[in-house]
Amino acid sequence: MAEELDAHEDDRHGQTPAAWTAVTIVMIAFFIGTLGVVLGQYILFWIAVGLVVLGGIVGKVMAMAGLGMPRDKTAPR
Repeated sequence: MAEELDAHEDDRHGQTPAAWTAVTIVMIAFFIGTLGVVLGQYILFWIAVGLVVLGGIVGKVMAMAGLGMPRDKTAPR
């Protein structure tokens, strides 16, 4: 029974504002990067590379601000 409870605690993995924001920014970046390569506008590609990095930074900052999953599994959600 206790093992089942532990398995269900991880069901929220990635379902936080920090995760959704980071993934959205990275997905938009990949779209812009692909468009830049297809159109031969490599400045768009490099902008997209910057956006991927920005998405990671934004996700980490939001998680540190309390909008991500708590590190301690016993912490209240």
